[in-house]
Amino acid sequence: MNRLFFAITISILFVGLTNHALAQSNESALTEPVAVIETDLGKITIGFFPNDAPNHVENFIKLTQSGFYDGTLFHRIIPGFMIQGGDPNTIDGDPSTWGTGGPDERLDAEFNNIKHNRGIVSMARSADPNSGGSQFFIVHQDSNFLDEQYTVFGRIVTEESFETLDKIASVATGNRDEPLNPEQVRITKVTIVNRADVTDLIELVEPERIQTNVEPPTGNQLFESEEYDIAFSAPAGWLLQQPEKTQENSPDVVAVGPKVGIMNPVISLTIYPTDGKTIDDIISDKSEELREVVESGQLTIISQEQLVINGKDAYVTNAQGLFSANGQDYNVKFKEVVIHSTENYYTFSYSNGVDDFDSQIERFDETIDSFKKLSEESSGEENGGCLIATAAFGSEMAPQVQKLRELRDNTILGTESGTAFMSGFNQLYYSFSPAIADLEREFPLFKEVVKLTITPMLSTLSILNYVEINSEEEMISYGVGIILMNLGMYFAAPAIIIYKIRKLN
Repeated sequence: MNRLFFAITISILFVGLTNHALAQSNESALTEPVAVIETDLGKITIGFFPNDAPNHVENFIKLTQSGFYDGTLFHRIIPGFMIQGGDPNTIDGDPSTWGTGGPDERLDAEFNNIKHNRGIVSMARSADPNSGGSQFFIVHQDSNFLDEQYTVFGRIVTEESFETLDKIASVATGNRDEPLNPEQVRITKVTIVNRADVTDLIELVEPERIQTNVEPPTGNQLFESEEYDIAFSAPAGWLLQQPEKTQENSPDVVAVGPKVGIMNPVISLTIYPTDGKTIDDIISDKSEELREVVESGQLTIISQEQLVINGKDAYVTNAQGLFSANGQDYNVKFKEVVIHSTENYYTFSYSNGVDDFDSQIERFDETIDSFKKLSEESSGEENGGCLIATAAFGSEMAPQVQKLRELRDNTILGTESGTAFMSGFNQLYYSFSPAIADLEREFPLFKEVVKLTITPMLSTLSILNYVEINSEEEMISYGVGIILMNLGMYFAAPAIIIYKIRKLN
């Protein structure tokens, strides 16, 4: 693992809404992305409303970064109303098809209460409200009859943008509102840049809204990935995305919330292969990584804690530091949660300005509580009630339990008889295990009693680490033998001892 891991984690703070997560802490960071549309008549710079239309913002950014809009036209121009663009048919298609093109994937409407005033950017659609694709329009003059019927997802944010809007709206058009000289209004390129890099931003205020019962999104949105074998919830209204994985330390999933204070709140998830490491090994590596950052004075550790989350070993770090990006200092607070599993460990990070950190911490904790592995869902392990894992956590038994998990996954579940046994065992085991695991977490002495009780069983199961199982018959033979051995230790032997004691009396 790279010693710059935590510095890289810090850089995720500034990932913004783009699909290019940072790999080094000294690179330029996107705190708030904007889109710059270049034409021969000038530039139009668009800022976004991710809290009001997260899917539309994500879609526009994704299409832009793929080059989808490059070479398209503003194909429909109605002065005093709007200019419309984004149709790929306008690149080299028949003019009779202009206005009918777009990607195959369609967006569900995200109608909100932002008014369609001059400069607003909204999604074009057909009669079907859920038919948005790539085509968008920019309002030339206030057109409030469109309110709550089209999805507003942005607005133009520079004086030059308004000047360019007026120039495009004034070009000569035909009887279908198409430009007579298309090259005048061709979009040569669209790029996503950092808002801080735009030098001529106008002073913006909250967009005018109509008084309705439309409320900002609340609750959670589900992220589920069969590729990663995981699922968890992220705050609704936050832009949820999977950035391109450029380095091992780049995040696999990022959720970016609306900016309230000095920065956007960010929740990220980075997945690493366990490579046989225990949670103690990972904690040791992390301590070494953090040492240089802490000694430099850039970061202060507030607290660190080992615990169990959803039945899995975990390590939680709270920290605070002062960091610079784009010439501005940010006083930032972090919470990082590492969750250990058999094949991978999962690093969740939440970061926000110190003054606004507590406002979203509950939503981050909800994300952590909702985390689960899809492959374990049917086994009941997502309930966080594994009494063996809870008893062994942080003790000398942890490596032994880890080996037994690998044995289960790689050997026992590799046979039909083993899979059938584990299915029945899980149904029985998880009918009582969560209650015992809760008692272990509540009463340390009870945890020690459980640990002593299960030690003989773990020892017998460890025998399977030293034998070769190449057939169903061998699996059944060794399995029955170990079950009989445990029955002897836990029932027959105590019964004989009790019988002898009573006979002596």
